[in-house]
Parts: sequence; structure tokens; C-alpha cells
Amino acid sequence: MNMYLLLGLAIVFEVIATSLLKASEGFTRLWPSIGTVVGYAAAFYLLALTLKSIPTGVAYAIWSGVGIVLISVIGWVVFKQKLDAPALLGMGLIVAGVAVINLFSKSAAH
Repeated sequence: MNMYLLLGLAIVFEVIATSLLKASEGFTRLWPSIGTVVGYAAAFYLLALTLKSIPTGVAYAIWSGVGIVLISVIGWVVFKQKLDAPALLGMGLIVAGVAVINLFSKSAAH
């Protein structure tokens, strides 16, 4: 199976789990709390599988960069959290960094 597909799924589960973590209100709501635990378990399992063929630093850079941007967008859209210009600039730089790794690094598995 394509390891980047697995990494993408790991990121999706991590973003879902983080969103549910916010919705769990400090683990005081049962279903969002259960979803958080299940989501993180799936995310880390899939991340561990990707590390068999994608270097750890590359996988983690992609995982964290894409995750930061996605969870920030969800925070903005779903939880009505504000994103100012420096936050948007920073996220743009993160996306640029992930793109550089994927497009130009010989460390990234292609």
C-alpha cells in the first residue's frame, strides 16, 4: 500500500481526534472523549506503519505541518476561532516547508 496514503489517513484521524478533544470539554463528554481516544490510536498506528518506509523526520514534518493547517481551519470554521495575519503567514510557511520536503528532498520516499 502507498505509504503516503497511510500517512494521509493518519493525519485525518489525528485531526478528527484533536477536533473531538476540543469537543470533549476536558473529557467531560463521553462520546467525544471516546472518539478522541479511538482517533489518536488509529492515527498513531497508521503513523507507525508509515515509518517502515518514510524517514521519521520527513513523516513527522508532513504529519505536523498538514495537521496544524487542517486543525487551524477546523478551529476557524467549526469552533469560530480567529486567525490573524501572522497565524495565516505562519501556516503558509509550514505548507511551503512541507512542499519543499516533498518536492526537493532526497530524504523523502517517492
